[in-house]
Amino acid sequence: MLVKSTYHDIRIFVISPDLPAYPHAKFPGNPIEVEIYQVTGPVERFAGQIASQGYVVACPSSYHEFQGPEAIPYDTEGADLAIAYPEIEKELAAYDEDATLTIDLLSSLKNCNGRIAVTGMCLGGHLAAFDPRVLASVCWFATDVHSGTLGKGKNDDSLIRVRNGELTGKAELVDTHVPRAGRDLIRKTLEDANVTVSFFEVQAQHAFIRDQSSKGRWDAALTRSLFGVMMEVFERTVGRDLGPKEGTSGEVEHIC
Repeated sequence: MLVKSTYHDIRIFVISPDLPAYPHAKFPGNPIEVEIYQVTGPVERFAGQIASQGYVVACPSSYHEFQGPEAIPYDTEGADLAIAYPEIEKELAAYDEDATLTIDLLSSLKNCNGRIAVTGMCLGGHLAAFDPRVLASVCWFATDVHSGTLGKGKNDDSLIRVRNGELTGKAELVDTHVPRAGRDLIRKTLEDANVTVSFFEVQAQHAFIRDQSSKGRWDAALTRSLFGVMMEVFERTVGRDLGPKEGTSGEVEHIC
């Protein structure tokens, strides 16, 4: 499926299916919480792959409050700047505002059906998952969620919100890779809060899906495999409209 790119207010890049012969076609929406370098080449290619599967994808520039929409370079100076913004400059509430505005935009587009699944790399898809309109979230190496370093003052409250029940019963979450201490903490918190979650522990390094300037950490084969996992979750949760959920499917059994 061909795709096209457009640009919207608050510096949101939108990549969507391009089907001129079907002007009334509608697709699920997919906000991407982009990495700390903003909408880089790897992010745009990642978004294009999702859009080509039949999704309207929106990528907000992470730090539009401080600079333009251009990508921050993958170099030493760029890394220092990109790390300073999420941990020192940007207010935690501003991330939630960006997520809300991005989903608002997607929901307003004529080619979006309003069914929302979110993903993200580095900053992680968990940031937008708390929006009640989100049905599924796939996080790729969301380090900040367990380290508490996101936001000015380093006061990320994602796990607190999970414990308060803000994800319970409304989202399916897949987490692909964080350091060991984070894996244990995130998984325990989600399971204790009765969140439907699949957790993939893979042999990889941070930024393993970045196909440019990855510092030798890009794993194309693993990325392709986990991309398939993500699309299965998206297709099952937002690609089909099954109507409202009633009851449960029963507890997962762990015996033969």
